[in-house]
Amino acid sequence: MGYFCGFMERYWLVAALICFLLSLGYTLFALGAGRFRPARFNVGMMLTGFVLQSVFLVKRGELVGSCPITNLFEVLVFLSWSIVLIYLLVGPAYRLSLMGAFTAPLVATILLAALLAPIDQPSGVVIPNPWVEMHASLSLIAYGAFGLAAISGCMYLVQERQLKSKKASELLYNLPPITDLSMANGRLLLTGFVLLTIAFACGMVAGLPVDSLKFGASAMIWVLYGGLWAARRQYWLAPSRVAACSVAVFLLALVTLPGIQFLSVPHP
Repeated sequence: MGYFCGFMERYWLVAALICFLLSLGYTLFALGAGRFRPARFNVGMMLTGFVLQSVFLVKRGELVGSCPITNLFEVLVFLSWSIVLIYLLVGPAYRLSLMGAFTAPLVATILLAALLAPIDQPSGVVIPNPWVEMHASLSLIAYGAFGLAAISGCMYLVQERQLKSKKASELLYNLPPITDLSMANGRLLLTGFVLLTIAFACGMVAGLPVDSLKFGASAMIWVLYGGLWAARRQYWLAPSRVAACSVAVFLLALVTLPGIQFLSVPHP
């Protein structure tokens, strides 16, 4: 049957993608009509999409015989799943605000890229190693926290611009208070940094040889996020600068992710 007998399982991802797009579409329609209210529909769609993604990951894990992060396709799916996981774990004040509307397009874009790009290629023989799998999975969950930190940073910048323009809109009334967004941004940065640090420790315990380029790229992301959190903690940067940097560093992390994944798997 082979590796690609998991093709039919992609329908789980397509269904999840539809859920995320429905969440975004409802929000845009309600905002356009001027009657948006924090709705459980958005959270329900995000939760349903998360469950569908989880089903796919379980089935793919059974297919490959390990944690389903053996190629770039699976890594992107796991990353989108991680972002939704962190979104569902934040407080209800954020879930029932426009955070879902900001999260849905990011998750949908990553998922769509995974589905459309020809990157679902076998990575060769996979030898399960619990420390390596923990290292990789925690790294991606950390990226999920960084992704939501970037989203809260975007929301902070949007609200700051609205406040400075002194032109209140429906969007402004449905964003969490700007001080809460700054606090959420800092906590998400810290959460991601701690998870990434633990992931690095697991990788060291695994004792496997590491490509120097992969180590350098991963260390750069770790240092940037650690420095950003320290700058926020010590008030070296204004909250708006921290918000902007959290967006920029996450985009950099996304750009380097394919290279890190390529260097992480054995190639014939």
